Amino acid sequence: MVLTDRQRNDLHAGIYEYLLSRGPDFEAVAQALAAADPDACQSKSSDNVASNTPTKRSSDATPLLEKKWTAVPRLQKRVLELEKQVATNAKHTAHRNAALGLDASDVAGGGGGRERRFLPRTCTHSLQSHSAGIAAVSVHPIYTMAASGSEDGTIKLWDYESGDYLRTLRGHTNVVTGVDFSPSGLYLVSCSTDLSVKIWEVKDNYACVRTLRGHDHTISDVKFVPPSIGAVYLSGGEKTAAGGVDAASAQAKFVVTASRDQSIKFWDLETGFCDATVSDHGDWVRCLAVRGARGSSGENQPDIGEGEASTDSLVLVASSGNDRTIYVYNANDKREKVAELRGHDHVVEALSFLCSTALPQQKKSSPASSRTKVSSPNTWDYLASASRDRTVKLWSVSSGGSCLMTFRAHENWVRGVVVHPSGNYVLSCGDDRSIRIFDIKSNRCMRTIEDAHPHFVTCMTMHHTLPIMISGGVDNSVKCWQLD
Repeated sequence: MVLTDRQRNDLHAGIYEYLLSRGPDFEAVAQALAAADPDACQSKSSDNVASNTPTKRSSDATPLLEKKWTAVPRLQKRVLELEKQVATNAKHTAHRNAALGLDASDVAGGGGGRERRFLPRTCTHSLQSHSAGIAAVSVHPIYTMAASGSEDGTIKLWDYESGDYLRTLRGHTNVVTGVDFSPSGLYLVSCSTDLSVKIWEVKDNYACVRTLRGHDHTISDVKFVPPSIGAVYLSGGEKTAAGGVDAASAQAKFVVTASRDQSIKFWDLETGFCDATVSDHGDWVRCLAVRGARGSSGENQPDIGEGEASTDSLVLVASSGNDRTIYVYNANDKREKVAELRGHDHVVEALSFLCSTALPQQKKSSPASSRTKVSSPNTWDYLASASRDRTVKLWSVSSGGSCLMTFRAHENWVRGVVVHPSGNYVLSCGDDRSIRIFDIKSNRCMRTIEDAHPHFVTCMTMHHTLPIMISGGVDNSVKCWQLD
């Protein structure tokens, strides 16, 4: 054993103090130690040995040696707890490591380099507060917040990480059929069968800042329209009208709604007026999907119709419903039709583009994009549809649109669909109470979560970067799914 003089003196002093505290039985041993090393035990000898009154052990004083001796196992136990916590946190934050271009080996406890596919397997929270079925769900683009719209006429906000209920937004007088967060996350839009669209601030008292009216029948769905590349209001170059929603803070200038009056409407957030009405559908328009633009900044983006096969640079809005036809529009001022897709044999219940941020993206590859391993550039043009004919179809909206594949696995109506952010999977839910995951490359159902809800599963969504998926059902519950 190699100890410095100071360490040796401290050790002997601690042993001497401990022996004295043990009472008369150890007094002879303590005096022998004091005789062997008088310098280390000098203070104790002068106080106790010289006066022949050895120290009695008191209940409120613990010898230094005992404190150090018991501290070692406590520290070892704490080290083990921290190592376990680091490993757990590394798994939960793998999405952030991927965004920074880090491999699992760069992070302690990062899973040994095994790639995460971010697919649902287990339910982490079942959120119960609604008094009727869930009709729509949405996740916040930044915070760990989810919104659910219900047949009870309310919107509830949840923390999907902790499973805590946050608050209830009241204002609609009938079923809430759609909810959506703005690209910035500062606003929430909702629609209802009461023929109104409401925009809420996601801060402070969560007030309703605007109500839009103009449809003649049930409003089925609502979405914020993503900004186009180079939009002036993204840089704060435009000022909002008095009393209107600030387009710069919302990072969106329009919302789009679908209605049973066979139309879709584009609404100007700043003025609150209907900017355009599209009436191509011949029946109830039930669902919408929106997709942001992707392109290289500083380059002129081609307009559709100039011979370009790809629609990467366009902001797209897709709609469908009871007429079984899917229309895809360029969400610019003219709102011209990009594609018309036909193939379903029954009502189309849900649509989804590739799950991604609504803000304009660059085509340039990045560490994050290489980690997600998007299978091909065409995934940006993916559009998935879910129908009552029990099928999920995957389409490409480029070059006028075409059906790439049809997935047949559900045993009842398919009510919700999401295209995975990697572009490798399609996830769906339906009235067979299951959530199914389809592998696009192999064109097969690779995983089925039976009895995902005790009743019909009506809607689902997932975050474009965080490992979380949200589903809602007729059982009045919202479920949070951790992605493996």
